[in-house]
Amino acid sequence: MSKRPILPLHALVVLAAIQAFPVMAAAQVKVLMSGGFATAYKQVLPEFERSTGIKVTTGTGASQGAGPDTIAAQLARGEPVDVVILSREGLDQLIADGRITKGTDRDLAETPMGVAVRSGAPKPDISSLEAFKKSLVSAKAVAYPGSTTGLFMTGTLFPRLGIADEIARKVTITTRGAAAVALVATGEAELALQPVSELVHQSGVDFVGVFPPEAQYISVFSAAVVASSREKAASLRLIEFLGSDRATAAIRNSGMDRTKLR
Repeated sequence: MSKRPILPLHALVVLAAIQAFPVMAAAQVKVLMSGGFATAYKQVLPEFERSTGIKVTTGTGASQGAGPDTIAAQLARGEPVDVVILSREGLDQLIADGRITKGTDRDLAETPMGVAVRSGAPKPDISSLEAFKKSLVSAKAVAYPGSTTGLFMTGTLFPRLGIADEIARKVTITTRGAAAVALVATGEAELALQPVSELVHQSGVDFVGVFPPEAQYISVFSAAVVASSREKAASLRLIEFLGSDRATAAIRNSGMDRTKLR
């Protein structure tokens, strides 16, 4: 009876890696994300898929707010998701709700709040807090999403500026940032107020500038692995890639910058 040869340790390691590779290469990762990080994500995702062999499908949802399409609502009704990318405030709530694999959360980028108008329209003066207030009050219609930054403006900023009642009469709060931009692009609203990363490089609108410092809110976008994920290793590879230097140029080009890791 012949005996099978005993392979040296290094050969066994190589063999194990070769056998494991097709499993990783065949991994399918489902991402659920809000709009703030979307531009950079779309730019770098093809490179991630090419370099790892991992296939990624992407769904969308609001970081916070009401309605059936928020990320929290989709997870609550059992949508199969591996990775979420959303505002840090929204992610912290998911962590509190036990929806996230402990220790997998990572801050990816941050962006300030900004203003956009319809392409070719006059740009309002937002160079100072007083000018910013005056431009908001004089605008005929304003649009912004009802997620994290919208909650800040409605609940904190406008009351603090003393213009909450005036803004309430002219504002349209959308479920998603893209919808607010679309209202401005078609002329149904005069100003879009939302994270800069949701305004630059968008068709139909011109970016005006950022909120003055006294009114500013910095949005941090973060990623984490969902507790119910069956592709945790591949999901962590995606988050690591998005947090690496290979994604930094796309992040900065989309109106964001790196934030400190937690």
